[in-house]
Amino acid sequence: MRASRLVSILLLLQTRGRVTAREIADTLEVSIRTVYRDMESLSAAGVPLYADPGHRGGYELLDGFRTRLTGLTTGEAESLFLTGLPTAAADLGLGSVVTAAQLKLMAALPPELRDRAGRIAECFHLDAPSWYGAEDHTPHLAEVADAVWNRRRTRIRYLRWAEPHENTRVVDPYGVVLKAGAWYLVAGHAEAEGVGDRARIRTYRVSRILDVQSLADTFERPAGFALATYWEDYLDRFDDRRHRASATVRVSPVGMRRLVEALEPVLVRAAHASATRPDVDGRVELVLPIESVDSAITTLLPFGGEVEVLGPPELRAGMRAAAVALARVYGCADTDVDRYG
Repeated sequence: MRASRLVSILLLLQTRGRVTAREIADTLEVSIRTVYRDMESLSAAGVPLYADPGHRGGYELLDGFRTRLTGLTTGEAESLFLTGLPTAAADLGLGSVVTAAQLKLMAALPPELRDRAGRIAECFHLDAPSWYGAEDHTPHLAEVADAVWNRRRTRIRYLRWAEPHENTRVVDPYGVVLKAGAWYLVAGHAEAEGVGDRARIRTYRVSRILDVQSLADTFERPAGFALATYWEDYLDRFDDRRHRASATVRVSPVGMRRLVEALEPVLVRAAHASATRPDVDGRVELVLPIESVDSAITTLLPFGGEVEVLGPPELRAGMRAAAVALARVYGCADTDVDRYG
């Protein structure tokens, strides 16, 4: 285990250049104290590395040093083809490049590892879009990706939900993200002051980009910007913006099981966090985030009598009106419905 970690640190330094102890610890999921001990071991073994102290310091290999410790373990060889996303690569215009790289890697493996890596490719297939979601049409994705690779400032014509619907902007494309079968562009606003400020970074759905024009200017990413970190923060902020209100509901044990199976994760987490102790009938009260009264009715109505809305009053009234309308469709008398009002 430790020998494998030392090799990983060595290859990390070789590929990234200067790396801080914190970055090594985060990458390998170990403590900083462990990193310090490992660096002492590498130095004692004759690896020519040096450390610069201070805020901008870090560990670095001496110029010209290269290691040939690139052998793959059985597990690493088996996971080789799990790291590639053929469909996504093809969307980005890199399908042939990925195929060529895989062929070269396969040719470099010993026969026994080649067979195991090939077996994984035969047994695993990734289909990113959801079951009932329509596939995004992204004719400009390859152009957007090319601007990202080459850090080329880009003019995009974008179809917004709000008025005016068509909008033209000059952006610095920082990266692309594939989320549930849909591609998104994360970009800075090149025409605004404070470029690089997180507040000026925007997210665009690539399928709504109408036109792309790469410009002659290049750009540099903001210092410290990490695409994965930004995306996690964006999703958290998206949920906060989307859920502007809350509903209090009383849920039966059966309803609780159905809620957990049917609702999106942010609602399930809220349900578990707010659940009261069960009453004599086993029902609990929950507080669920909602976007609007209409969307909450659409979400909660399928649960029938297993979920009772307690508030806000307008949501309870909307649920009752929907139940009355449904009862009339199926021939229930108004007096039957009123008994539950």
